[in-house]
Amino acid sequence: MDLLEDAPGSNAHEFTVSELSGAVKRSLEDQFGRVRVRGEVGRVSRPSSGHLYFDLKDDRAVLAAVTWKGQAARLAQRPEEGMEVIATGRMTTFPGQSKYQLIVDQIEPAGAGALMAMLDRRRKALAAEGLFDEARKRPLPFLPRVIGVVTSPSGAVIRDILHRLRDRFPTRVVIWPVAVQGEGCAPQVSAAIRGFNALPAGGAIPRPDLIIVARGGGSLEDLWGFNEESVVRAAADSAIPLISAVGHETDTTLIDFASDRRAPTPTAAAEIAVPVRADLAARLAEAGARMTRASALRIDGPRQRLRDLGRGLGRPAALTEGARQRLDLWGARLEPALRGLVRLSRQRLASRPMPAATLRQFTAAKRMGLGRVETRFDLARARRLERPRDRLKQLQERLDSSIRRAGATARRALAQQDQRLADLTRRMEAALLRGQRQRRDTLDRLDRMRQTLGYTETLKRGFAVVHGPDGLVTSAERAGVTPQFQIEFADGRIEARPATAPDKPRRRGPPPEQQSLL
Repeated sequence: MDLLEDAPGSNAHEFTVSELSGAVKRSLEDQFGRVRVRGEVGRVSRPSSGHLYFDLKDDRAVLAAVTWKGQAARLAQRPEEGMEVIATGRMTTFPGQSKYQLIVDQIEPAGAGALMAMLDRRRKALAAEGLFDEARKRPLPFLPRVIGVVTSPSGAVIRDILHRLRDRFPTRVVIWPVAVQGEGCAPQVSAAIRGFNALPAGGAIPRPDLIIVARGGGSLEDLWGFNEESVVRAAADSAIPLISAVGHETDTTLIDFASDRRAPTPTAAAEIAVPVRADLAARLAEAGARMTRASALRIDGPRQRLRDLGRGLGRPAALTEGARQRLDLWGARLEPALRGLVRLSRQRLASRPMPAATLRQFTAAKRMGLGRVETRFDLARARRLERPRDRLKQLQERLDSSIRRAGATARRALAQQDQRLADLTRRMEAALLRGQRQRRDTLDRLDRMRQTLGYTETLKRGFAVVHGPDGLVTSAERAGVTPQFQIEFADGRIEARPATAPDKPRRRGPPPEQQSLL
């Protein structure tokens, strides 16, 4: 029995897809030929075609809107994300995607937008608590050993960060995967920040020295998870310095105010996190060169000063030669002067009348037979007059002692300077030897690199280079037309010819003359 024959017939008209889409389009355009819609501007797109695509939304629905290129140039107010506007236009459908949209030809501002107003109120409330104060922000570490990244592991953001870190200064990175939009974004991001801070130092998972919270650009709705209060408080309470890299340069979220540093893009966050290794090496080399020059100057300066002082000091014996000569001169003059002084004193004493008591003593002594009293009296006076010679001898001894002490002091000073110069010389020689070893190691590394990159090492692995009269032969076709060439191996070159000599071109004669047909 045939089932098609027993099936009841249907009188309903069968529409094609295009017919049904056209009918819906006509019905919608007839019912809503000209409308005014109030809503908040969502995502705005300006492609290179010049058309303007954006969303109108409220708390329950989203309406797609489009302004064609000619109308977009005449708009008095360009729509921006977060603005509350009144859009005037006509409703139509887009059959290619089975969606309806508003063709806008006029836009009037109607307010700042509900979402932006709520975001502004939340920002002011958190700022009043002091979460955005500059005093709370911590300085970033100069060279972090471990960097924690809070982002989606499958997006392009983490690849950009890792690529930039690898180019500037390779550093260990720990990734905490989170959702970067949607309902799970805020709790996962706040849990990741607090989780990094809860890691113990020296544990199985290294505790990061710096945290980067990163996400690519998007609309206000896409970035809304980073405006949640839980995320802002987690960033403000983080004991580890935190860099916020959410969105593009024009995007602003509340985590940017609570973080210790805001980066305009995720790539810029990697540039802020670590310095350039080549720049550090150059600065280190420059500092080493400056230290070497300073050490040389520190040694050469005292050495030259010591030489100058040595030339100015002269020989210790030369300091006393003039004094010795003057002493000998005055010593030779002193003895005749003393003798003259004694003689003059004798004359004065002889011409001076003797006191009565002394005269009585002298008379009594003569009576007693002491005839040599006067002579002994004169000798006693002469011995008293000779005492300056003893004084001169004492002065001579003191002068010799001073000269000896001055010579010993000068010798000790010279010995100390010699010892200091010897110490500085040993230190300079050790620094020069270290510099030579470092340069020798660098030269050895470059030579090994040259040998590794050179083709001679490739020849040792069984390869060969073919040299022709006009240069290298790199193809079989060229080798076939080359009459003779050289093959270079690792241990030398050999002459070679192709297996079959190239055919000589045939010489073509002039074409035969055409004979007459008559």
